[in-house]
Amino acid sequence: MSLRSAFGRPTARGGVRLHRGLAVPLPEGGRLRADRAHPADAPSAPLVLLRTPYGRRPLTWLMRLLAERGYQALAVSLRGTGGSSGRFTGWRLHPGDTDALLEWLRAQPWFPGAFATWGASFLGYAQWEMARRPVPEWRAALIQDAPPEFYAGALYRGGAFALGDWLRWADQTRRVTGGRTDPGTWRGLHATRAAARRAPRAAAHLPLDQADRAAAGRPIAFFQEWVANSGPGPAWAACDHRANAAHLPPLVHLAGGWHDVFLPGVLEGYAALRAAGRDVRLLVGPWPHGWGLFTPEYREAAFAVLDHALRGAEAPAPPAVRVFVTGAGGWTDLPDWPGAGAAHRAWHLHPGGRLDTRPPAAPAPPSRFCYDPADPTPALGGPVLYGGGAPDSRPLAQRPDVLTFTGPRLERGLTARGRLSAAVAVRADGPSADVYARLCDVDPQGAMTHVSDGIVRLPPAEPGRVRVAEVDMWPLAHRFAAGHRLALLLAGGAFPRYDRNLGTGRRLGTQMRPVEVEVLHDPVRPSALRLPLTGSE
Repeated sequence: MSLRSAFGRPTARGGVRLHRGLAVPLPEGGRLRADRAHPADAPSAPLVLLRTPYGRRPLTWLMRLLAERGYQALAVSLRGTGGSSGRFTGWRLHPGDTDALLEWLRAQPWFPGAFATWGASFLGYAQWEMARRPVPEWRAALIQDAPPEFYAGALYRGGAFALGDWLRWADQTRRVTGGRTDPGTWRGLHATRAAARRAPRAAAHLPLDQADRAAAGRPIAFFQEWVANSGPGPAWAACDHRANAAHLPPLVHLAGGWHDVFLPGVLEGYAALRAAGRDVRLLVGPWPHGWGLFTPEYREAAFAVLDHALRGAEAPAPPAVRVFVTGAGGWTDLPDWPGAGAAHRAWHLHPGGRLDTRPPAAPAPPSRFCYDPADPTPALGGPVLYGGGAPDSRPLAQRPDVLTFTGPRLERGLTARGRLSAAVAVRADGPSADVYARLCDVDPQGAMTHVSDGIVRLPPAEPGRVRVAEVDMWPLAHRFAAGHRLALLLAGGAFPRYDRNLGTGRRLGTQMRPVEVEVLHDPVRPSALRLPLTGSE
């Protein structure tokens, strides 16, 4: 299916007009650059605003398609990108730029008096930032694959740095910002591909705070800030827009993917919007980062919101939430997320790699694995920014540094929906350790489909001390069919998706030491997976 046919038949007559290089003046001098598309016969058509750091040419196809459907589209390059003045500072946006854009927009003769916003990833995050202040003309927001805050919503999961994604993003984005290289040109595509080739070698570089030099040949300012501020705190306040939920427009459409790096943040944004009284719709599908835009489910929902908000069409019909149930291969509609009826049930770890709903009844020796940061346990698929998905996890389960706990064959199918976690009692012979957990659906032939995962970095402590690693895992809506089994994989990392725990108790440095980890599963110190079950056959 072509992009044009994916977005429906054109409704505008007389073609489309495209205006490039518009200048939005900034109070301190300089300007933001913008492009505008509109139907030739309707220069003041309903307006859709897009704010991007990735250059405006990659959005030309979308702007034209919106104009063909009778909308105006205005794409604005953020500060320090696409020819706009200033310096790009990553996910910390300059709040005065939004005010300058709104003031300029209201003065344009083609401004229709109201607008909606649209965009995925950073373009969605920029919509959360816009809500720092009330904007009375803002009628609807379509936010796809974007969190309201960056620290826990993307960069640090359970205290581990999401190195693989964000080192590559930092390198790639630095090369296509500041007006030097437009990502929509051949030169921009070459820079993007070169960043992908450099990423594995750069991610393996130590110390961690010099990995950007290995990737880009020079320090990247915002990468340095990320590494220097590894804990939550005031440094991240400018990247946290959860409190802005009440200022988003009356109608908000959120979309995410089960294999997308931002999904937990999308769901956190949904909860914040619900609490703020916004009319919020949620769509979660079986796709990786950014791909929902090209699906009929997203297309239908997005244009229903735009047509209602800007053209007065009939309001989108309930339900408020639509999610794809993996494993079952179909959609389900809910009045809310995660919906009623979910109750957490514990699946306990037992010796010999067993997983069972019954708790351990007798003392037992622990299970063990050794994590060696010099030969780190690799990442395999999962929800990431580049690629990912739900591959067969058997190559991971067969490694000697991975423990696998498998349940019995299910007599009846199980449906799980919501947040899940694992509480793992561990004892390490070093001062620090990570615990990575992965839930798999094992079919009768033994294939292990990735369903959910998570990681936690335990703070430094005296070696040999027993601690409970609370691993917050990826949200899910999944059907485990009758005859299938549940499997929980445990390891000491997932590299390069997350940075290596060096085993020394220090985040930065070049020294590494292997760490022996014991997983305890006895009546006094049990370990368990907590699964939110909604029902069974």
